[in-house]
Amino acid sequence: MLKSLPTPVLTEGKAEDKRQEILAYFRNSWELYERLFDVMADDEAYFLHADPLRHPLIFYLGHTATFFINKLVLAKVITERVNPRFESIFAIGVDEMSWDDLDEKNYDWPTVAEVWDYRNRVREVVEQVIGELPLKMPLGWDSPMWVILMGIEHERIHLETSSVLIRQLPLDKVRPQPEWPLCPDRGEAPPNELLDVPGGKVVLGKERDHRLYGWDNEYGRLETQVGDFRAARFLVSNGEFREFVDAGGYREQKWWTDEGWGWREYTGAEHPRFWTRGAGGDWKLRCLAEEIPMPWNWPVEVNQLEAKAFCNWQADRTGRPVRLPTEEEWYRLLDVTGIPDQPDWTEAPGNIDLAQFASSVPVDQNTRGGFGDVVGNVWQWTETPITGFPGFAVHPLYDDFSTPTFDTRHNLIKGGSWISTGNEATRHARYAFRRHFYQHAGFRYIESEHEVTVRDDIYETDELVAQYCEFHYGPRYFKVPNFPARVAALCRQQCRGMDVARALDLGCATGRSTFELAKFCGHVTGIDFSARFIKVALEMKEKGSIRYAIPDEGELVSYHERTLAELNLEDTRDRVEFWQGDAHNLKEQFTGFDLVLAANLIDRLYDPALFLEQITGRINPGGLLVLTSPYTWLEEFTPRDKWLGGRKIDGENVTTLEGLTRALSGGFEPVGEPHQVEFVIRETARKHQHTISEMTVWRRKDT
Repeated sequence: MLKSLPTPVLTEGKAEDKRQEILAYFRNSWELYERLFDVMADDEAYFLHADPLRHPLIFYLGHTATFFINKLVLAKVITERVNPRFESIFAIGVDEMSWDDLDEKNYDWPTVAEVWDYRNRVREVVEQVIGELPLKMPLGWDSPMWVILMGIEHERIHLETSSVLIRQLPLDKVRPQPEWPLCPDRGEAPPNELLDVPGGKVVLGKERDHRLYGWDNEYGRLETQVGDFRAARFLVSNGEFREFVDAGGYREQKWWTDEGWGWREYTGAEHPRFWTRGAGGDWKLRCLAEEIPMPWNWPVEVNQLEAKAFCNWQADRTGRPVRLPTEEEWYRLLDVTGIPDQPDWTEAPGNIDLAQFASSVPVDQNTRGGFGDVVGNVWQWTETPITGFPGFAVHPLYDDFSTPTFDTRHNLIKGGSWISTGNEATRHARYAFRRHFYQHAGFRYIESEHEVTVRDDIYETDELVAQYCEFHYGPRYFKVPNFPARVAALCRQQCRGMDVARALDLGCATGRSTFELAKFCGHVTGIDFSARFIKVALEMKEKGSIRYAIPDEGELVSYHERTLAELNLEDTRDRVEFWQGDAHNLKEQFTGFDLVLAANLIDRLYDPALFLEQITGRINPGGLLVLTSPYTWLEEFTPRDKWLGGRKIDGENVTTLEGLTRALSGGFEPVGEPHQVEFVIRETARKHQHTISEMTVWRRKDT
């Protein structure tokens, strides 16, 4: 069995010793992930869609390496990419988000050998960075080394999620390997029973100076009182769940939520995903790389919708209030059983951290405090959709880790599985998936008279995002016209006599200008680097409305709802699309545009000259490039030697307009004179930013 190193303690030890520990942890993570792919039978297996809602495994082989490079570039730790094309196509597409591009027509995947070669080159870069980055103890999320820890823990997440996809490949495309052994203990399911769990105070979240690495959603603090409840001694086993299957549970709508029944009808599911029927009608279980006779005493693996249906069926059978636990109730059970957290294990407290087998084990094999598998074996679904704790803040290097899942559609899983390592195998780990997704996840049911409160009336409270919601969709301030609408109107004037079939709104933020451009363009693509902004734009496209809260004074906020209908933009929804992307490294399919708008973007890029060079080839001859910017150059965003203007070059003052003219002269010609476009951004009820942005228009030369 492969051995996993524990996630490092970041608050103790000498700096150079910690550097070596992080290097060893990186190598262990990298090699664990690569050894997982030993089970692939041939190169063809990398290009099959194991799950129609996920990319083929070739994407994930490249994705974890690309993540390191993209984050190191974003953090300005490195300036040169290893392979810009790979770092574009392998960047995004892992959780069925609306901006994930799963259309195979948009991908010309490299060969498996090319991706393995790319991984080797990335490994060399990362190891060099680990050896050279400044390191001062203690390490926190502002430390330069945090980006390396982020990449390592990200790869450990994909060690698990990739194993789930491999588990769904055809059997002839995988081959068992001795380093991934299955548990030999298989038998009948033990009887389950409910045990009392006394209520008490539960504190969720951790402090910013916690000794272990954490993702942004783990920080903050939520203190709550949990009432008494009863919890199943064991996770629900395959044998216990079979009673639901045999009773026709998959064919009776009354046990399912509306969402759950819609999923069951769409998929035609009659049993859990990893159950299969043998030639003689006997049940088998698909494991990582082989099928085995059904181990009825192992935990069942289902999605949240199936777990919820079982609980509803069980409640009807028993006349008792049976349901899944909330996040808080899972923590209360963890506290009652007294299971320690890393790094205080003398040995792993269950089938977790690759400590036992590369599969589940019997549900009664690892018990603590009277309960089996409070941690480990399989993840446990909860009733709780993920959201941030009070005090939540987005890490600036990874704004799309958590916030895209704060949509009431992603439920928390707790406790970890046999392949959960690193951060995943810690007390504070908070991972959430769409309720119809499969992980190595099952469930434990509880009895509780206490109602579950689920937030379904969500207002955007992220301060920056809400500010841009108001900037784009709110009223005008001080009689200054709405900036996105005004810029789109000016673009329309410049496009008179043109047939604008396709337009690109680059740096679209929350999307108002994208909708406005669609008034006169055949189709408009909005792209922004921030997933937080794209999430809002997509919500406006899909629902026609958004809700957000903005500060008035001090702690007081006001709540707002804006709609496309009130802005006369309702009929543009079918002509826009939104994607997350890097303006410096766009995917290949984003080309052939008649109009490109880059509003207030140029002075927020780390290499604006590179952007201007690359965007040329994405605009049709005769097409327009429209730039707006207040020319607020800051080294926080752009190294001084990359500024297009606003500085002395060879002893001479160079304005940004002069720099733009020089950079664009090879492929563009200016159209008319610059426009001065005002805008106002509301910060609070009595504080506003009043800015003037210069708009320049450039026509792509015929070639």
